[in-house]
Amino acid sequence: MGWERRERGGLYYYRNTWQGGRPVKTYVGLGRLADVAARRDAQERAQRVERTAADREERARLQVADALVDQLCRETDILAAAALTVAGYHQHDRGAWRRRR
Repeated sequence: MGWERRERGGLYYYRNTWQGGRPVKTYVGLGRLADVAARRDAQERAQRVERTAADREERARLQVADALVDQLCRETDILAAAALTVAGYHQHDRGAWRRRR
């Protein structure tokens, strides 16, 4: 997105977007209209950057929580296996727990 100087001697504002997998340059205008559009586009870009940063922070926070839950699951599996072994059970081929004969 940006301003382009053309041979006619003016600054023209164009908005670049993707449509159908291809880049498309759309003429917005010149003068005050283009200036307003450029400011709005810059504001939207800044909001997108803020949202992306917030999403990354949230993902990082959730990854920490996931790691804690995974650790808890592993530890409870170990405790359950120990309790079943003490109670006289064994795990058949990493499958179901069965009572020893």
